[in-house]
Amino acid sequence: MEQHWKDLLPVDRYIVRTSDILQDNDRKVLTLLYQPLIGSKCFSLYMTLWSELEQNRVWGEESTHHSIMAIMQSNLREIYQERLKLEGIGLLKTFVSDQEDFRLFVYELQPPLPPKNFFTDGVLNVYLYNRLGKNKFTTLKRFFSDEELDATKFKPITKNFNEVFQSVNASEMVTKINEEMNNNLQLDRNREYVKRSTISEVAVSDNVFNFDLFFAGISEVMIPQKSITPKVKDAIKKLAFLYTIDPIEMQNIVMSALDHNETIDIEKLRKSSRDWYQFENGDNLPTLSESIQPLPYQTMVNREPSTKEEELIKQLETISPRKLLIDISGGAEPSSSDLQIVEDVMFGQKLLPGVVNVLIYYVMLRTDMKLSKAYVEKIAGHWSRKNIITVTDAIDLAKQEHRQYQNWAQSKKEPKTTKRKPVRTEMLPDWLHQDQDDKTVNDGAKSEPNEYELEKKQLEERIKNFKKKT
Repeated sequence: MEQHWKDLLPVDRYIVRTSDILQDNDRKVLTLLYQPLIGSKCFSLYMTLWSELEQNRVWGEESTHHSIMAIMQSNLREIYQERLKLEGIGLLKTFVSDQEDFRLFVYELQPPLPPKNFFTDGVLNVYLYNRLGKNKFTTLKRFFSDEELDATKFKPITKNFNEVFQSVNASEMVTKINEEMNNNLQLDRNREYVKRSTISEVAVSDNVFNFDLFFAGISEVMIPQKSITPKVKDAIKKLAFLYTIDPIEMQNIVMSALDHNETIDIEKLRKSSRDWYQFENGDNLPTLSESIQPLPYQTMVNREPSTKEEELIKQLETISPRKLLIDISGGAEPSSSDLQIVEDVMFGQKLLPGVVNVLIYYVMLRTDMKLSKAYVEKIAGHWSRKNIITVTDAIDLAKQEHRQYQNWAQSKKEPKTTKRKPVRTEMLPDWLHQDQDDKTVNDGAKSEPNEYELEKKQLEERIKNFKKKT
């Protein structure tokens, strides 16, 4: 069942508010720094919600989700998906109230990080660097910075309040502060002043890092508990997520950032984590191909697989595309060109990691263990247009369209000037079978299950053997 139908309907009403007044500089940050990470449609949703606020106000008018569907020319599934992206990156907080006949959502827009916080975030800046490249990243960094003032060459001459203004005599003031005046000085009930909120940074769930295991393996002498402040703990959590560092390895990294005052230098912690990752993975920095399928789109959460297909679905939902490529190759690092193909379809076609895993699995089996860029992009474009967001949906569509996909693959191999000849078609794995009525494929060529089944089993054994070693 589709997750968004459980959580959102077109008739559900919503109202937009903001935690503080959004400013013009926020628009520049959203456009140039956030948009490359969240995509144009997600950016459009934020700007649409922002436009519903009255000028310099913190509350918009109540409306239905059907209206925002009409404005953005998007279906409800897309809007729900992009809303989750805004929540995940810290640009939106969502609240809901169940009424008798409908649900009312409050979408509280959060201001983006100031440029300084963004470029020192440790997570967003790394992803942006990989997304835009060195030159564009450097240009943006220069755009959002300015020459530093040499304070040593100047002295402050700013006047204080009491040096400019004089206090009036008591006789010149209101003779009596009455009750009416006191009431006027107070804010009406159920209202709040517009204020600049605290910076809403990217939130990473606690379950991404096992702190129990982290603390179990260290002594008070090695890393004092007082050194792990809430700020340090949050940094550890983010760095573990960003660089896929396990609790045991993180112990050594944290110890390297501990100074003589038993204080953990967060900047040194970030550098040590980055150095560790680059030592393990060459000079490359992590990208979003490390991500796994978001929980709202996982269908096997808290469920034990009962069939082979469910086992495959659970595996593809809980592994990153990069890790899947490593498992398939028996532990070898994927090539930069393969990772670039994965990154392109994740960003360009806006496919979720689990869906990309199905795509990798399918293409590998259909093209003799190779990732053909043109073939991958063609299928990815089809899945993107069909709004495929779950592993199950991707598998089902691959079952329905495998004959068309095979024709695409064959058209890439044959020269356009020659007449197409019948070719042998191997049998797809069980989870990609079409109906039993489909007896022939590609002009009646016979399938040869023995050879293909052998290849499929070899692929599965390769993944299993690698997992046993690790």
